[in-house]
Amino acid sequence: MFRPDPRTRATWRWGGAIAAILILQSLVLAGIFWVTATSNHRRAIEHILADDCSFFALTPPAERAEELRERLARDIHRERFLALFDANGRRIAGNVATLPVPVPDAGASFVAPVAPTELPGKTSDVARLTLCPLSDGTRLLAGMDLDDTEEALRLTWQSLLFGLLPGLIVALGVGLVAGRRAARQVDTVRLLTERIVSGDLSQRLPVSARPDSFGLLCAHINTMLDRLQMLVAEVRGIGDDIAHQLRTPLTRLRAGLERGLREAEDRAGFEAVIERGLAEIDSLLGIVAALLRLRELEDGERRSRFAHVDLQQLVEDACDLHRPVAEDRGITLRCDCVAVPPIEGDASLLIEAVANLIDNAMKFGPAGGTVTVRLERAAGEALITVADEGDGVPPAERALVTQRFYRGRRDGAGAGLGLALVKGIVDLHGFTLGFAAEGSAVTIRCA
Repeated sequence: MFRPDPRTRATWRWGGAIAAILILQSLVLAGIFWVTATSNHRRAIEHILADDCSFFALTPPAERAEELRERLARDIHRERFLALFDANGRRIAGNVATLPVPVPDAGASFVAPVAPTELPGKTSDVARLTLCPLSDGTRLLAGMDLDDTEEALRLTWQSLLFGLLPGLIVALGVGLVAGRRAARQVDTVRLLTERIVSGDLSQRLPVSARPDSFGLLCAHINTMLDRLQMLVAEVRGIGDDIAHQLRTPLTRLRAGLERGLREAEDRAGFEAVIERGLAEIDSLLGIVAALLRLRELEDGERRSRFAHVDLQQLVEDACDLHRPVAEDRGITLRCDCVAVPPIEGDASLLIEAVANLIDNAMKFGPAGGTVTVRLERAAGEALITVADEGDGVPPAERALVTQRFYRGRRDGAGAGLGLALVKGIVDLHGFTLGFAAEGSAVTIRCA
């Protein structure tokens, strides 16, 4: 049994739907044109009949018959019907022998056969008529012959038919062509998604130099795929980072526990082993928490929590938080803040960024030195600057220190995630993180 290809069926469905829409549109337009044409003919005739009724209503009764004969004499095409009848229905004057039977309501136009008196060889004709009562009890029958109107409408109808036939053929052809094109475009997207589902994230949709609506959609899909590929790569990178960075601490933890269990001889020895193990575990948990924190920042979901932030209060709070630690290390912590306009941001994230910079300055600055935290306003921006008395980050490493797990100074404590967190927070807010050309100053520019 023959079964058509699914793509062929889809093409016929798309083509049939588009052709049906175009055919329906053609039929609706033809119907509207036909109704408009017939209505215009009818309104034009009814306007002429209303003029006749108004004219004879204003004409004195003694002059109506003469005026009627003059109007008929001016009708060289013999398409007008005018007749006066008395109250009993007898003809007084005009070119219609009798009133239509049954006698219609006065004032409304109607189509009926009439018996003309001045058309040789014709005993009956069809006209649109109206019956108007006059002030002296007589009635005026006014009408227009419909032969010319019917001929004009017949020509209109034939023109519509001759115009519709090629139009329907074109609609069918356009529908099939458009349906085939639409099915091909949909099939392209379907094949792409199949390859992406199979794991090939490098696939992209073709986009022409001058794209149409579908081309613009393909461009947006490609942008989405670029972002998806980047996110997947970042997730894989985080997994690799976790595996790489946790392997050494876990190995060290296992070896330390094994050696401690072997060497411990009393309760105090076992407690020391457990304490060292707990410290290692806390360090590992800190690394995992920092990585998850970075992942949350890169998603940008926290922008929905932004509110007005007072930077002066925020920086002063960060300094107050670190003063006890600075005193314990013999470091002088100076905080110089001026009032700046509020900004839109997440206060908890911003204070975390400032705290990381202060912590780095105390950690890597000279022992017993001074750490200066400054908030100032310049060129319409709020500048948060943290500096110690050391040499700072070497220029060759400034592009690297904001990457995960990079530690320029291997003798320093930590996992190398502090500046990466600062960079993530700054990027989330649309701010800029910069290093001084000389010295250790690190600045957050808040637009």
